[in-house]
Amino acid sequence: MFAEVVQQQGVARAQILRQAGLPADALDDPSGRLSLLDTLRVLRAVHTLSGDMTTGFQTGLRLPLTAHGSLGYAVMCAATPREVTELLQRFWHLRGRGVLLMMTELDQGLLFELIPELPLPAEIRDLLFSSTLASMASGMGFVMPTVAMRREIWMQGPEPVGFEAWRDSLPAVRFDMPRSGLAVYGPRAWLDEPLPTANPEALAQAIAHCERESNLQDAGDDVVRQTRAAITLGGESYPSPQQLAEALHLTTRTFRRRLQDQGHSYKSLLEEARRRDSCQLLANSDLEIQRVGELLGYREPANFTRVFKLWTGLTPSEWRRRHRRS
Repeated sequence: MFAEVVQQQGVARAQILRQAGLPADALDDPSGRLSLLDTLRVLRAVHTLSGDMTTGFQTGLRLPLTAHGSLGYAVMCAATPREVTELLQRFWHLRGRGVLLMMTELDQGLLFELIPELPLPAEIRDLLFSSTLASMASGMGFVMPTVAMRREIWMQGPEPVGFEAWRDSLPAVRFDMPRSGLAVYGPRAWLDEPLPTANPEALAQAIAHCERESNLQDAGDDVVRQTRAAITLGGESYPSPQQLAEALHLTTRTFRRRLQDQGHSYKSLLEEARRRDSCQLLANSDLEIQRVGELLGYREPANFTRVFKLWTGLTPSEWRRRHRRS
C-alpha cells in the first residue's frame, strides 16, 4: 500500500524495491510475507524517494479492516468494543510486528499506545505509526458508528508538510506528543455497547484462523511471545532469565540469543512487564504506592516515580487520583 501511494506521486515500485535492496517481484505475491527488516527497508526507501511524511496517513486511510486478515474480520464480528480491545491485545502480534500495543488509562478515556520494539529513526517511526493509527481510527469508526466516544490520534513527531490536505479525512490529530497512540474518550459504558456488525458464528471462525496463523509464526517469535506471557509477577519478584530459560526448555545462553535475534532482551521485556503491571497494581487502592514500587523491583520510591512518569506522563499518585475519578 505504501508503494501504491507513492506511485501516484511518480515514484515507480521498481525504484522503491531497488532502493530497499529487494527483488523486483518482492511485492507480487499477495500471500507472501516480508520480514520486519525488509518492511522497514521499504519504509526507508519510501521516505528517501518521496520525502512526503503524509504518506503514512494516506496509507492508513486506504487500509480497511479486511486488509488486516483474520484479525480484521474478528474485530468486525465482535459483540462489543470491550471484545474488540480483548481481540487486539490477544492477536496484535499477527499484524503489529515490531510494534507493541499497550492500553493505558487516561482521564475519562483509554489510550491504545504504540511502542516500537526496536529503535527506529523518528521519520520511519512516524510513517509506520501514522499509517497504523489512521487505519485503527478508520476501523473503529466503521465498527462503532453509533458508540458515543471521541477519537484522537497522538503523534510524537511534528505536523508534516501537506497534512492540511488530509486533516478532514481523519479524527483530531495532535502532534509533538510524548507518546504515539489512539486516544478514545467517553463514558466507560461505551465499552459494553452492542455493535451492529456483531456475528458470533463468523467471530468463532475468525478467531480459529487467528489462532492457526499464530501457531504458524516462526520459532523466534514464539520465544518472544512465550517470554512475555511468562514474565508475570509471582510472589515478590519476576522470574529470572534462568527460570524463564528452564521453563522454555532452553539453556540460558540460547534463550538470550533467541531474544537478541528478534531485537529483544530480558531487560527490555522485563521493562514491558513492569509497565503493564504498574497500572494494574496502582488500580488496587489497598496497596501503598511505595509497596507497588517494591513489588515491581524498585527499592527506592524515587526511581519508581521517575520511570512511571516516563511511561505515562504522570506520577503514580497523579495516575491513581485520575483513575479513581474515572
